[in-house]
Amino acid sequence: MPRRRRVFVEGGIYHVYNRCARGEHVLADPEEAISFVELLRFVKERDDFIIFAWCVMSNHYHVALRTSVVPLPRTMHYLQGRFSRDFNRRWGRTGPLWQSRYKAKLIDDPQYLPRLIEYIHLNPVKGGIVDNPAKYTFSGHRELVRKVKNPVCDPDEALLCFGQSLKSARRSYMRALNLAMQSEDSDAEVGNLPWWVRDRDLELQEGRSCIDELGRSTGLERPFLDTKAFIELASGVLSVGVDRLASRRQDSTTARQRRLIASCGVERWEQRSGELAKELQKHSVVVSRWVAEARELRTHDGEFSAELESLDKELSKKAVQLLASGEKMKGGTRPKKQS
Repeated sequence: MPRRRRVFVEGGIYHVYNRCARGEHVLADPEEAISFVELLRFVKERDDFIIFAWCVMSNHYHVALRTSVVPLPRTMHYLQGRFSRDFNRRWGRTGPLWQSRYKAKLIDDPQYLPRLIEYIHLNPVKGGIVDNPAKYTFSGHRELVRKVKNPVCDPDEALLCFGQSLKSARRSYMRALNLAMQSEDSDAEVGNLPWWVRDRDLELQEGRSCIDELGRSTGLERPFLDTKAFIELASGVLSVGVDRLASRRQDSTTARQRRLIASCGVERWEQRSGELAKELQKHSVVVSRWVAEARELRTHDGEFSAELESLDKELSKKAVQLLASGEKMKGGTRPKKQS
């Protein structure tokens, strides 16, 4: 029986979690937990999504996040797949590391997000590992209540669920945690906050997609295009001929344009590497390499990242205009994303 389809939206907030196969305590080893957290940090920076809360337990993990233009399935496939391969190589083992595909629940009620943040950060307390979440290393709790040099969470985004200024939001967050603990008949207190820090207003990061009050994504509209139409439109935006992209040329300009088109197509416009390769008369491995190289470039090269954003926006604008004008262009309704 085929697996159930899962729908993902750009700018959506999700509770993502998974368990190790057979309940094995793979992440109980601090070194393995650190490896997973650092990989999460890397993929977050690479794919540019927001993390509200996270926690790594001995045999499972939880993350509350807001997606970016990179589809969540691609992010999670890399995160779990890369960690699994590295773990198996380190320990000379084979077989699946995770119990199943990851779980991802869409948070469609904004009032639920603060409760989710509390739930994730209280996991170690509810599990009886510590009596205070501040004593647990592998979660985002301490990143929200005190200044951490390089947090995995996005503290301002998370604390805005609890208040408009840093001090009031932290107070509300801690009050909510204490109430959640007391509801389980616990006398433990979450702990004190460093109130000597200067207060400031909390701010959302600008330019990020989200879900508006009507449940609509504020991300770009990307009408579905067949591969040929996508390449023609993208090459027009970049002012490069399709024949040049398909040629054997290896100059830096052409190589950069190929990476831009491949990355934008595969990661944002639901194009398949194999179909792009077929249209450009390349091997699918070559196009997959372009996408991988583009991931590294958009992480470390601000100019390339800006060019990618510009290409994406211009493609959206032109595709919408073409469809609205009724010009002949293969495409149609965007198919639902699935993992």
